[in-house]
Amino acid sequence: MLPNVISKSITLEDGREIIIETGALAKQADGSVVVKMGKAMLLATVVSKKEALEGVDFLPLSVDYQEKFAASGKIPGGFLKREGRLSDYEILISRIVDRAIRPIFPDDYHADTQVAITLMSADSEVLPDCLAGLAASAALAVSDIPFNGPISEVRVAKVDGKLLINPTPSQLEQASLEFIVAGSEEYILMVEGEANEISEDEMVEALQFAHTEIIKHCKVQKELTVAVGKEIKREYSHEKSDAALYEKMHAELYDKCYEIVGRQLANKSERSELIKAVKEAFVESLGEEHEFEASLIGPYFSKIHKEAARNLTLNEKKRLDGRQLNEIRPIWSVVDYLPSAHGSAVFTRGETQSVTTCTLGTKMDEQMIDGAMISGYNKFFLHYNFPGFSTGEVKPNRGPGRREVGHGNLAMRALKKVLPAEDENPYTIRIVSDILESNGSSSMATVCAGSLALMDAGIQIKAPVTGIAMGMISDSNTGNYSILSDILGDEDHLGDMDFKVTGTENGITACQMDLKVEGLDYNVLKEALYQAKDGRLHILEEIKKTLAAPKPDLKPHTPRSYMMTIPKELIGAVIGPGGKVIQEIQKDTGATIVIEEKDNVGKINIFSNNQDSMDAAVSRIKAIVAQPEIGETYTGKVKNIMPFGAFVEFMPGKDGLLHISEIKWERLENMEGVLEPGEEIVVKLIDVDKKTGKFKLSRKVLLPKPEKTDKKD
Repeated sequence: MLPNVISKSITLEDGREIIIETGALAKQADGSVVVKMGKAMLLATVVSKKEALEGVDFLPLSVDYQEKFAASGKIPGGFLKREGRLSDYEILISRIVDRAIRPIFPDDYHADTQVAITLMSADSEVLPDCLAGLAASAALAVSDIPFNGPISEVRVAKVDGKLLINPTPSQLEQASLEFIVAGSEEYILMVEGEANEISEDEMVEALQFAHTEIIKHCKVQKELTVAVGKEIKREYSHEKSDAALYEKMHAELYDKCYEIVGRQLANKSERSELIKAVKEAFVESLGEEHEFEASLIGPYFSKIHKEAARNLTLNEKKRLDGRQLNEIRPIWSVVDYLPSAHGSAVFTRGETQSVTTCTLGTKMDEQMIDGAMISGYNKFFLHYNFPGFSTGEVKPNRGPGRREVGHGNLAMRALKKVLPAEDENPYTIRIVSDILESNGSSSMATVCAGSLALMDAGIQIKAPVTGIAMGMISDSNTGNYSILSDILGDEDHLGDMDFKVTGTENGITACQMDLKVEGLDYNVLKEALYQAKDGRLHILEEIKKTLAAPKPDLKPHTPRSYMMTIPKELIGAVIGPGGKVIQEIQKDTGATIVIEEKDNVGKINIFSNNQDSMDAAVSRIKAIVAQPEIGETYTGKVKNIMPFGAFVEFMPGKDGLLHISEIKWERLENMEGVLEPGEEIVVKLIDVDKKTGKFKLSRKVLLPKPEKTDKKD
């Protein structure tokens, strides 16, 4: 018997349809839906335990987005031939969904919860990542899991001056801005994307346009909840409470915490030690035997400390480290710090520091991408590392986690907008940011250090990019709020917004925003964006003191590049049978040569650290691809001696006949003793047979013609 499938649809402005179905697949999950658009199909499931683990005071939420290779009719590469750990792309989509739905769960819900989103069928005209948040929310909507949603995600892009929702891949290639935006009916929750140096007003316009569509999606999900009868959610009790303990702690500790944060100490460790001492003194004052729940002391103290720090900013417009609300921490930077790197920079802002390198490689260093939806090669990538010592912690190095992948991707998107055009840049570029200190926005430090490292390497970027992390503390009851520039780690933790913006002097290139508070007025958002612009421009002026523009040349030890174009029919001549010719040139000259057919011509890139090596390789290739011209003189080598003349290789791979009559002006009876194989001689190309294409050479025309002598009787 066929299952009872309940379906709802959403029609986009251009007539395309998104369909949400439930009741057919994965019915043992707490909630499951299939989201369809064109041929694309996403299965989203959610499962949450009924009880929380003892002592857990947060939401253990995991979100995994995965694309099945079979969805697009592909077999995975590699040895195992099966889907393995999530790719960086899948991790980034998982993070976007996580950031959108996590704030919507009730604050006191602490049950282990897992959301799984799987691409089951692909459509080359549909980008599935912009449907993942909708699918996750819809799965929660048809479950009994407590959730203050629904929410949805859309991609907004501007193409030819027009804003579009969920554009096709071909449309996205032409976009001047593209953001993934998540939100509820009431407000925006999350933004992530990039742009071609757009204005702050243009960004706000795009977010408002996206939110209008999100509202439609949320209404349809509410209809779906009613249709499946899941309006009433499960009951839970995941938090213990002790009102007497909280009242005692607040009465005794709030003023002490307020006094410490009010000192506005710039040193994070000093602040932490003083706050820690207040808590330890209170615990000691209770004695070993007391009537209170000991496990609640930590959470309650954190709540009181947070309240004190927030009120300092809201009531007195003061910050923890003594800065003004819009003040940027002290900055210093240097370039060419690592003498052996192709480009390097140190950027330090307050207690956040990045040492960043730029390495230039050849086409053979490109990153191969093998995904269900995306395949190809990437010649610009950025890696971000965050070791434990950067925050004074002992932490094993287990490779990059999701946070590192996300931060690196944001910095990469910010910088790629200013790279030279592909035909102007033959290099594969790798940026690596190693965070040595962290107290607020190490990803933005990576952007600044990355700009400096690129310019130090001699990459002719369009303009330097800088970034800043903005925060906000607000009181929904009074409407009072404070926007903070260049937030500290503590301000990120206690605040209501984390808004990272990057850009050049001309406009925004990338952004990432997460909201922890219900409702953000667009006027407040615009105010935050313009305050961020002031901060970005201030940082730009600071890094310009170190390096204002790209260095005019590469470092001496950086591989030089020479690009040349040849007719595609000559590619085989340069490569040679089995690669013999090109391998011989590389061996003899020490240069690295990359050749490919592109745009119906042969593109050759030659890389070398040595100019003589470069010149030798270029000369060899030019000789191979040069076209013989009648009347030109060449130095050739005798290859074979025949009774009627000799075959001479006058250009690489090109032999011509030097007839016996063209060797000397004097008549030769035979070839004996005239020329030797391997002998170098100078010849002139006198003709090319139109039918056979064979070359005719002459040596005698280059020799003085004997004078005629009169015969005497």
